[in-house]
Amino acid sequence: MSHLDAARFQMGYSLAFHMVFAALGVGMPALLATAEFLHLRTGDAEYLRLAQTWARATAVLFAIGAVSGTGIAFELGLLWPEFMHFAGTTIGPAFALEGYAFFTEAIFLGLYLYGRNRMHPVAHWLTSVAVAVSGAASSVLVTASNAWMQNPVGLETLLADPAQAAPWVLFANSHWPVMALHSTIACYAATGFAAAGIYAWGMLRGRTDTLRRKALTIAMAMGLLAALAMPITGDASAKVVARNQPEKLAAMEALFVTRERAPLLIGGIPNPATGEVCCAVELPGLLSYLAHGSFDAEVMGLDRVPREQWPNVPLVHYSFQVMVGAGMAMVAVGLWYAWVRWRRPERVATDRRLLWALVIASPLGYLALEAGWMVAEAGRQHWTVWKAMTTAEAVTPAGGMGASMLGFTALYAVLGTVLVLLLNRLSHEAPEGR
Repeated sequence: MSHLDAARFQMGYSLAFHMVFAALGVGMPALLATAEFLHLRTGDAEYLRLAQTWARATAVLFAIGAVSGTGIAFELGLLWPEFMHFAGTTIGPAFALEGYAFFTEAIFLGLYLYGRNRMHPVAHWLTSVAVAVSGAASSVLVTASNAWMQNPVGLETLLADPAQAAPWVLFANSHWPVMALHSTIACYAATGFAAAGIYAWGMLRGRTDTLRRKALTIAMAMGLLAALAMPITGDASAKVVARNQPEKLAAMEALFVTRERAPLLIGGIPNPATGEVCCAVELPGLLSYLAHGSFDAEVMGLDRVPREQWPNVPLVHYSFQVMVGAGMAMVAVGLWYAWVRWRRPERVATDRRLLWALVIASPLGYLALEAGWMVAEAGRQHWTVWKAMTTAEAVTPAGGMGASMLGFTALYAVLGTVLVLLLNRLSHEAPEGR
């Protein structure tokens, strides 16, 4: 493995792990705040027990997410010092504000965990709302730095006279709101379906108590609403990519030749050597319409990009297909659940086909998150900052990459193992009146 490949592997491996912690850190506080509100509104003790269980899970995820996020902060300096030297003054405000959101979340999480019998019930519930809002704010703010790497606004000033670069320019990036909204909603969808799958698995094993039914209802309400919103925000995101990164869109759709009435592909095996795609279902003109609002619009293909600047087309195309497929599957399973619950709510806990579908769908949100991240990041290679700095230019010239890679790989493997063990223990301690 080359020096550059080792650095890319280490960063990719770390981010892949951290995304799971971060997504749960965004979604779990929303479930917690919902259960707390329902307890406050109805006085039902089961909602209180749910809130207590989800609060412990949120605390565990917050602690592990803090460690994993700190590791990534170190890696930015250790692996990519040239990038930080180039872009640090621009992306610094996003990381600083994300830090404020993180500390705000920590403060209100502490108030929630230790203030139940010391605060007015409404004030106590509002602390859980603050945890949920600050968790979402962390996601939105940290995305600003990545959005700037995809669409580096203010680049001319940064290159000509760094001292004159406006420190808040990255928040004027049209790429950021769409990217932040899509990725944050994806966190809610992933967490909702993951939690629903856990409770569905319990029901398959005969645990059909009312507490689990209520938990499943809350989790699926969040998961389905988020899953329904994702195609809308995904379409907006694809239109932004079509305007700012047409090469990435061409790789996503394996469009090797510029053409009018460009088709949208379902499936397909792209061959960059021949410029052909095998075994795909083509929907004529739909890519042109989705990208530019007209079935006859021209969509740029990879034939207008120097061959050495092509991203990994098979990787980007397959990742995009997985992301869309997982998202559509979540919508289908979620609508099935909603239909059964609307028609015969008492059957939800005993419909084994539906429960198995929920269990199978439980990891799809995280699969979609990871695949979407691969599309966003692999699709802009070989650039670290789009059309300004290559990944090879950004990497550290220092040696010792093998030891660093092994060390951080072990760190995230340990964090993942600890997370599974702690959440498994919490699941066995889930209060059900026993």
